[in-house]
Amino acid sequence: MTVLSPKQEAVRAFIADELTAGRPCPSQREIAAHFNFASSYAAACHVRALVKKGALLAASGKARALQLAQAAQPVVPVTITTIPLFGSIPAGFGQDREQESEGLISVDISTIGFKPSRNTFALRVVGDSMIGRHVCDGDIVVLEHGPEPRSGQMVAALIDRKSTLKTFLLKNNQPFLKAENPKYPDLIPAEELMIQGVFRALIRKARE
Repeated sequence: MTVLSPKQEAVRAFIADELTAGRPCPSQREIAAHFNFASSYAAACHVRALVKKGALLAASGKARALQLAQAAQPVVPVTITTIPLFGSIPAGFGQDREQESEGLISVDISTIGFKPSRNTFALRVVGDSMIGRHVCDGDIVVLEHGPEPRSGQMVAALIDRKSTLKTFLLKNNQPFLKAENPKYPDLIPAEELMIQGVFRALIRKARE
């Protein structure tokens, strides 16, 4: 069955409550009165849509012969938000690179698994050093600026003023960055290591 709109789901639920209670199926006029529709025509439109989408079954020529379809499902809300895309980040050898805004990307909160904050940002991956964690060239990583990384988390970092995407690790309480591809060496800071963001989600576009 096609997903219902919120109003269609409300009409379906009202009809279901009446039928479950053992009462006759509400007429279009009763549906209109229940929802304060301007006319019974609006109710008729919703009922026709529910029948077309498979949420209700109607017997031909019988105004009150509506039945619930077993496949009826509640509406699934979709919440879209935007995240700033700040250019690209090397997943290879670190590079001198400034982050510049390329605009915004739209995401479904339920898809990425968390609600972005003002500290959430995205970067496009360039390179294959994180292939062992299923991060490919051209993917977009969503990161959170601010939280201290735990050992084993993927991070965007500035190491000795060079930007890179790697796994953050601690050895003898000393931090270093690990590539997830044997072609690339571990990176140990000679001067400083600054964490720009901790990995939260991955966005991958279909490739032809």
